Amino acid sequence: MPISIPLYDDHKDLREAVAALCGKFDGAYWREIDEERGYPEAFAKALTEAGWLAALIPEEYGGAGLGLTEASIIMEEINRSGGNSGAVHGQMYNMSTLLRAGSEDQKKKYLPRIAAGELRMQSMAVTEPTTGTDTTKLKTTATRRGNHFVLNGQKVWTSRVQHSDLMIVLARTTPLDQVRKKSEGLSVFLVDIAEAMDKGMTVRPIRNMVNHETNEVFFDDLEVPAENMIGEENKGFRIILEGLNAERVLIAAECIGDAYWFIDKASAYGKERIVFDRPIGQNQGIQFPIAKSHIATKAADAIRYQAAALHDAGLPYGTEANMAKMLCADASWEAANACLQTHGGFGFAAEYDVERKFRETRLYQVAPISTNLILAYVGEHVLGLPRSY
Repeated sequence: MPISIPLYDDHKDLREAVAALCGKFDGAYWREIDEERGYPEAFAKALTEAGWLAALIPEEYGGAGLGLTEASIIMEEINRSGGNSGAVHGQMYNMSTLLRAGSEDQKKKYLPRIAAGELRMQSMAVTEPTTGTDTTKLKTTATRRGNHFVLNGQKVWTSRVQHSDLMIVLARTTPLDQVRKKSEGLSVFLVDIAEAMDKGMTVRPIRNMVNHETNEVFFDDLEVPAENMIGEENKGFRIILEGLNAERVLIAAECIGDAYWFIDKASAYGKERIVFDRPIGQNQGIQFPIAKSHIATKAADAIRYQAAALHDAGLPYGTEANMAKMLCADASWEAANACLQTHGGFGFAAEYDVERKFRETRLYQVAPISTNLILAYVGEHVLGLPRSY
């Protein structure tokens, strides 16, 4: 089935509208948030009120009914403006999980309220301290007791719990030694955070290199209504995987936004900074790394669009999503280094915003999936090489 890959100008109106909103939140705003290790509440509220965080919600539930392509452009423009979409992107990829696997009752109950800004679904609890990305071996359990499941266990790197009303949790409902395949026996639950905090869930913030709100979460006999299970019992791994693939496309777009921000910033500085009576951008040692970053970014962006187009066409896109995440993360990191080097010592000064964005984009070499795991996936599933892990 042929798919149509969009071009940059195909979404000019969307880009301009998002950029105009983001333009109201300048570098000074983001520096203050970063220095305070705070949450950009005003920015998140503005995005919500404009309807951008409801982009993926179908119109029948009060959303914009857009595709992953458009959602990725929204994330890209946030980062390209100098902002940090890590504060809000969870609602986008969590939406994919609920839309694809949620029941009609669940969609009617939650989606209109999310679209209206009454509920936030920013948080996903999957990773655990002892298993990392080896998701099938997670130890958090959910045991059926009447009309409830009782959750026990621990999660780590669970982001935006403090600024979310709903959290998606992956837990084991059938012991590992009782399933045919280790990917079986896992189920997905939707947890009401306010209720859970009073009934067996505790949260401990993790201070980190980036101002990224993330936590350890502990479940101690937390009761979750059985009706809050998303999708079929014991089939949650595939459900979560679909959401994670959508996340990788969105993260890839964020990296593209970062890369273009670094390239634009470095290019502007290269034109205006005079040393030895000439603009430093005239020197090939400055000019070539910026040009190389631009080329790498344009190439990586193409596979981002391909992955999003495959998703929107209802076709398998896992391989493209993973490759896009890796290539775009690499492009943004290359651009970040070129930008910092172009600015020299001033690149380390907070007022230029380079050091903040440098820290933010470094995260994507590690999360939401490391480069090495993507290479292992392509080696095995695309190239047919022996499994390496």
